[in-house]
Amino acid sequence: MEESVRRLFGKQYQVAKRDADGLLGCKHYARACKLKAKCCDLVVACRFCHDEEMGDDHEMDRFATERIVCMRCWKDQPVAARCVDCSAQFAHWFCKHCRFFENTPTKKVYHCDLCNICRLGEGLGIDNFHCHKCDACVSLESKSRHRCIGKALHANCPVCTGYLFTSTEPVVFMRCGHTMHSECFRQYTTRRFQCPLCMHSIVDMKKRFEYIDECVRNEPMPSEFHRKRSRILCNDCGNKCVAKYHFEHHKCDNDRCSSYNTRVLEEFDVPQEHHHSFYHASGEETAETMPHLPRDTVSALRLDEGGPNVVPCSVGAPSHGSTPDPS
Repeated sequence: MEESVRRLFGKQYQVAKRDADGLLGCKHYARACKLKAKCCDLVVACRFCHDEEMGDDHEMDRFATERIVCMRCWKDQPVAARCVDCSAQFAHWFCKHCRFFENTPTKKVYHCDLCNICRLGEGLGIDNFHCHKCDACVSLESKSRHRCIGKALHANCPVCTGYLFTSTEPVVFMRCGHTMHSECFRQYTTRRFQCPLCMHSIVDMKKRFEYIDECVRNEPMPSEFHRKRSRILCNDCGNKCVAKYHFEHHKCDNDRCSSYNTRVLEEFDVPQEHHHSFYHASGEETAETMPHLPRDTVSALRLDEGGPNVVPCSVGAPSHGSTPDPS
């Protein structure tokens, strides 16, 4: 039967084997049926196979699929959990709404009515919850430290630009609340420590900042720069302040922050007659030691005393971030 069908219809009606054990499916999913794309009638194992075949021409709408083809008897039939001809079950998980079949033994899947798609996991209230502000399913394990940003997953990954809400790859919520693919995060943080969207620190920088403190103490700036100052903005807590000029490092003066993740807004020189008053034992600069600036300007530079919201970043296992869309 298989050989005659293959000669008649070509590769679309060939059995797709996922692995050496003979599990039917494709490189994306295990399943014993193929989907007939509503858009072009192409018979494929899954929507990703369709999109790879079509290239940039068009994408397959998973929800529009009306017919499937059994990979055991090649019966063309309406979408269902079992074959109407040979009664074979297509997968251990079937969602009629998503037109989704998953037969990988180790994968657990549930449908979220609020996301309107299937998600990986045991279910809402079991290992995941639906965050109404983020409008996505998130691991229960990270609920206490989860920081919400409205519709955070309805965006593209800032590294690979892939759409996050329907991604089949694990997604993490960074400590700033923005999102990124877990693998993209792993690679990105080998080179960068700032969120590419808001510039907040996305990893624990305490040890690094302590190391910079030591470097700054042990390598003082040349004397010709002692009168130079930098007005800075802290990317972590939003504090604006004045710091001693440095070639690379400018520290936030918020005691609850003390971050070196700062941006220089302006550089200026201290008038000669006030130069020595800048060097207090504490190293702090106050309105009294900055007479060249109006007092209200100095106050305005220190308005934000809230400090950073230090929340452990949900990194590592997929359950710590948002729940991937398996379909």
